Amino acid sequence: MRVLVTGATGFLGSNLAASLVAEGHDVRILRRTSSSLSAIHDLDVEHVIGDIRDPDAVRSAVRGCDAVFHAAALVSYWKLQRAEMYDINIGGTINVVRACLKENVGKLVHTSSVAAVGYRKDGLPADESTPFNWDSYDVGYRISKFRAEQEVLKGVQAGLPAVIVNPSVIIGERDISFNGGQIVRDVFKKRIFYYIDGGISVVYVGDVVRGHLAAARIGRIGERYLLTGENLTHKQIIDTTVEVVGGWKPVFKLPFWGAKAIAAVSETVANLTGTKPWIGRELVAGLNLTCWFSCEKAVRELGHSVTPFRTAVERTFEWYRAHGML
Repeated sequence: MRVLVTGATGFLGSNLAASLVAEGHDVRILRRTSSSLSAIHDLDVEHVIGDIRDPDAVRSAVRGCDAVFHAAALVSYWKLQRAEMYDINIGGTINVVRACLKENVGKLVHTSSVAAVGYRKDGLPADESTPFNWDSYDVGYRISKFRAEQEVLKGVQAGLPAVIVNPSVIIGERDISFNGGQIVRDVFKKRIFYYIDGGISVVYVGDVVRGHLAAARIGRIGERYLLTGENLTHKQIIDTTVEVVGGWKPVFKLPFWGAKAIAAVSETVANLTGTKPWIGRELVAGLNLTCWFSCEKAVRELGHSVTPFRTAVERTFEWYRAHGML
């Protein structure tokens, strides 16, 4: 089967492409000329050069493919990148949906995020039916992923066989840009010695990849599936990571107002220097909430499984060490 993967030079996309190659599929990727090939240098895939924002390039990449995995996205919590992020995350998705419709693709699996799912004010795990309620926080990334999902659903209404998957924070191998793996590096380098209230769900990249493949095979058209992992407090995440990689146990709880102040200073410096902030206001927004999720639907319908967080940290750490990235 010929398969297109967008975002294949990134963290999730490279792992997805690797699994598809291992399964014997004819894998095609769409990438820019400037894309780093570090994460896919060992993969035998067909390269189509183009930008996800270019409708003609997208259609050319889609043409002749049986299935499309749309994993291309810009993850940014910096307001100065919001317009670019909307062009990629929303506009790029529109291009993929239209191309898949025109080329009669058999299945589109759209990689969304739990960022597009609402949170429960009672602290209980949200699920696929929890309505988006982040508008008042004005977080560009969340808005972009939610709106991109709406474009996929419009495509479904037009006859597109598409499924949406929503991973939580991902860690694992091939994370060359230190996305979810940033916590591993920061703890290892003793940059973190505090915690804040709240919690998130962290999932191993291998589980997310298997969820994508299952969604392509048996996912119900028009449905979304939360591909999440263990629900943990921020303190639990740091404590477990310290036990695996070394570093300092948190010595105090940072008040949320303190986290916001640090983010404000970091973003101000970033705006003056034109460099992406280490932590910004949008990343901190809602960080003190307990944003946990239920993956029961994905377990029931896709056979989704959850690798323990500790195991995921061990595998991530070993991959970074083996590749000299620490």
